[in-house]
Amino acid sequence: MASNQFPHSAARPAAGRIRRSAVAAVAGLTAVTLLSACGYGSKSDDKAAGSPAVASPAGDVKLSADTVKIGYFANLTHGTPLVGLKEGIFQKELGTTQVKPQIFNAGPAEIEALNAGSIDIGWIGPSPAINGYVQSHSEALKIIGGSASGGVKLVVNPDKISSVDDLKGKKIATPQRGNTQDVALLNYLAGKGLKVNPDSGAGDVSVVRTDNKVTPDAYSSGAIDGAWVPEPTASKLVTLGAKVLLNEKSLWPDNKFVITNIIVSQKFLKEHPDVVEAVLRGSVNTNAFIKANPDKAKASANAAIKEAAGNALDASILDPAWQDIDFLDDPLAGTLQSEADHAVTAGLLKKPDLTGIYDLTLLNKVLKAAGQNAVADAGLGTK
Repeated sequence: MASNQFPHSAARPAAGRIRRSAVAAVAGLTAVTLLSACGYGSKSDDKAAGSPAVASPAGDVKLSADTVKIGYFANLTHGTPLVGLKEGIFQKELGTTQVKPQIFNAGPAEIEALNAGSIDIGWIGPSPAINGYVQSHSEALKIIGGSASGGVKLVVNPDKISSVDDLKGKKIATPQRGNTQDVALLNYLAGKGLKVNPDSGAGDVSVVRTDNKVTPDAYSSGAIDGAWVPEPTASKLVTLGAKVLLNEKSLWPDNKFVITNIIVSQKFLKEHPDVVEAVLRGSVNTNAFIKANPDKAKASANAAIKEAAGNALDASILDPAWQDIDFLDDPLAGTLQSEADHAVTAGLLKKPDLTGIYDLTLLNKVLKAAGQNAVADAGLGTK
């Protein structure tokens, strides 16, 4: 699962770790290239019902770049690129411009790949997007669209925890120190008067930073009493006997908060706006496809995950996880600022200036062509 990590403070970048993350990201490109030969970005022979949200260009349109390198994670909250690439929706919009997909397991690695030019556009969580923007002094990236909301839950051992009052003294897992779910848990606990050291995780509640891949085993062994995690890990824990104590969307206005953004390198945006627009049109059309064909889209995402990870998700995990995620074009900009504020409250980030992090010009152009309303940047648009 992805980790969307904040540094301890915006003024203290971990340079060594950053360089190592970049090396790891580049080292993974060969394996990802093999994945792209196994069906990612290929056009589907089985066209489902439902019209695209935006009319596609006629014929094989020639854009300003021969290729576009797209990064994302092989998990359900990245359903837009999983489905859009698997169904050939992005390739249709890009014409002769070929997609080169790259799959990441961690937000920091994807940001480093973007900075290094190894990818041009990426689907990523809010925390690494904020971190990447702040660490680069506002020069590395722009958020150009939304992709998903929701899909995060606090699940617990019902034999040990039956209410929020029972959290004190318990061990709760998050994917990584300073990642999006870690910030959410620390902020939530602070609001309940429970103190936790943001660095060590020690305190009234023990916050145990555990990779999502091993969290189910940690739960089964009793090493943790619960976890604040994204899907499908939350639903996997439920199949092991855990109960949902809290769905994070219940804490947000209208039950919506950003879990996945679309980012682009500022250099690529400046040099190839037509390609960026085509990717955004593909994203809007994919989200429309998901809404019109939920079962086919779910199956397509699961097939893509199997190709990437080797195993498909069982229906007992896939169905509730997919149902809890909202795929949408609006980046929910107001919630991004709130998530940054939560990281400040948790002691993981100094107060950042996010002015200019969004450039929604091309997205709103695509939405207008689709007859849809423009989306707002909450005052955080291009300076």
